[in-house]
Amino acid sequence: MSTVATSQLTQPREVERLVAGQPTSDGAGVKLNRVLTQNLQKRLDPFLMLDAFGTDNPDDYIAGFPDHPHRGFETITYMLKGRMRHRDSAGNEGLISDGGVQWMTAGRGVIHSETPEQNAGRMAGFQLWLNLAAKDKMREPWYRDVTSPEVPEFERDGVKARVIAGASHGVAGAVQRDNTEPLYLDLHFEPGARFEQLLPADFNAFVYVYEGGLKFQTGCQVLSGRMAILANTAGSDGVRLQAGDEPTKALLIAGKPLGEPIAQYGPFVMNTEAELVQAVRDFQSGRLA
Repeated sequence: MSTVATSQLTQPREVERLVAGQPTSDGAGVKLNRVLTQNLQKRLDPFLMLDAFGTDNPDDYIAGFPDHPHRGFETITYMLKGRMRHRDSAGNEGLISDGGVQWMTAGRGVIHSETPEQNAGRMAGFQLWLNLAAKDKMREPWYRDVTSPEVPEFERDGVKARVIAGASHGVAGAVQRDNTEPLYLDLHFEPGARFEQLLPADFNAFVYVYEGGLKFQTGCQVLSGRMAILANTAGSDGVRLQAGDEPTKALLIAGKPLGEPIAQYGPFVMNTEAELVQAVRDFQSGRLA
């Protein structure tokens, strides 16, 4: 799929700050880099977490993520390389592999597992947590697998864009959400190529570079393994990204803030402490799912 669009960008956003992330492990010992951490949740509302994982060592991922609960938000797993099997207490099961997406709405509660279906080779990808509005936190769980061919793509000016959510240059993404209106793009740049994306001024946005590097008009460079939080400058109408002298790959993620209180206890994200206490009680009593 291809598209041509004339840029209407007049005041692009600049970088507010760079984030390196925190090496950590999750599940049964899967090693990853937690880029969007809990202290950034209010700043990057409606996004709660972004983990990047990528290794050729099976010991870093083979144990996977055994059964664990969630309530109150959505998880989006984007697999660059490798195979991961999903099973959950709502009866959903699916396999995501190279270029595929798993979108799960935990809603009122679900218990799921994510298990690698490989014991050798590279496994790489991302998991993004997207908050739900208070009115949707107790909705029924929902799940969808999106295979790589089902992710819409377009190419322009030396950039290939994969549109996971939202819309870009007239191309609608694989998933749409009304309240948070997330934009989730995977952008592949040829050396020196430039990409522009219109964004509402009130949307929170960030870029994560996972190969190569990007540069901004102010001279700021964002190298591989770094997240750039984009400034919410009054009057800004989008973002202009330009690759350096090497091929570059980056995620551009943006969304409409919910502006609601965030209360988190591990895998539960609600609006109040009382709701968290209830979530734990429901899980302990077997009522979560």
